[in-house]
Amino acid sequence: MPTPAEALALILDRITPLPPRRLPLAEALGLAASEAIASGEQVPPFTNSAMDGYAVRAADLAEASPESPVRLRVLGDLAAGAMPDRAVAAGTAWRIMTGAPLPEGADSVVPVEDTIRGEGWMEARKPLRSGIHIRLAGEDIQAGLALVAAGQALRPGDLGVLAAVGLAAVPVHPRVRVAVLTTGDELVDASGQPGPGQIRDANIHAICAQVAACGAVPVPFARVPDDRAALASVLREAMQADAILTTGGISVGDYDFMKGMLEELGAERIFWKVAQKPGGPLGFWMLGSTPVFGIPGNPVAAMLMVEEYVRPALRRMMGFAKLHRPLAEAGLEGGWTGKAGDPRTTFLRVVARREGERLQARLTGPQGSAILSSMLHANALAVIPAGTDRVEPGGKVQLHLTELAEDH
Repeated sequence: MPTPAEALALILDRITPLPPRRLPLAEALGLAASEAIASGEQVPPFTNSAMDGYAVRAADLAEASPESPVRLRVLGDLAAGAMPDRAVAAGTAWRIMTGAPLPEGADSVVPVEDTIRGEGWMEARKPLRSGIHIRLAGEDIQAGLALVAAGQALRPGDLGVLAAVGLAAVPVHPRVRVAVLTTGDELVDASGQPGPGQIRDANIHAICAQVAACGAVPVPFARVPDDRAALASVLREAMQADAILTTGGISVGDYDFMKGMLEELGAERIFWKVAQKPGGPLGFWMLGSTPVFGIPGNPVAAMLMVEEYVRPALRRMMGFAKLHRPLAEAGLEGGWTGKAGDPRTTFLRVVARREGERLQARLTGPQGSAILSSMLHANALAVIPAGTDRVEPGGKVQLHLTELAEDH
């Protein structure tokens, strides 16, 4: 039975990124660049005005003052997108708008509010520094500048920069399509009224949300009854997805058909059962090149296993360089007592908060694997090593910070 670290390594060793595609910028937000991207051109492409005003030679205004204003002849109006047909010579200026190309001969722009305008002329009443109120060609981005690293998630600002340098499409790894199956005769829709012995299916909603939250595309299937033929049919259909995630039917009960059915369909079992609590019956198979995650049906165990194992695997399939949530150390308020001599790693749901420079954590309440309400306020998981049966009040625990973006 592998440890959690060993199980995660076994999964990630078999996961490879989906083949890259070139997608339009409008479809690339949140995806990982499949290769490093550098700029092929400079931004701005030409020196231009940063203000509405007048393009001038600063030397012409060196003696300007309120008592002795300097008057310049205006050659014309220059709007953004237009090109000047004459250079600025001594004693002349162009009226210029923000973003318009700086005319040859000009080296500065006088803001319009610092001038007086007349018919064919303007007056300035103070000198200005050469080079002021202009944007130099290439001052933002130089040709050859590294813009995006391979494996980097593309953010809105990244897309804006890529557009600015003329890249209308970008090489990325696509989103993973994940078939999500829940099994069990006892389950009914969230909108349904449970009959005797039945419960509402929370897993399908929580897990699909987790899949979507990591950038993948959940493909929920209708609930699968505890029937071998029905399960085989649904699994064959689910094989069209990039990954398969099942909940329930993975343990050792008389109606737990999932393990056997996967292997009848040709799936290679990588492991089944992990030395952890909750989520011990976690299984992982490869069905050809398709990873299959067999997740326990208890709702908290299901969510924790998706967080700890499925999320990093899906991120690797989508080409992200960073797979794992931030780690931190915190004092555990109230402590914790487990089973003496327990050889399993225990995951506790906690609320973490910062007090000054220290991080403190407290349990969200009862920690049973079916206590779904314990997920309401949890923002971290405390990882208790195998063989540890007690944490003293205030004792140090390692946290996985589940509300923060991956950092390694």
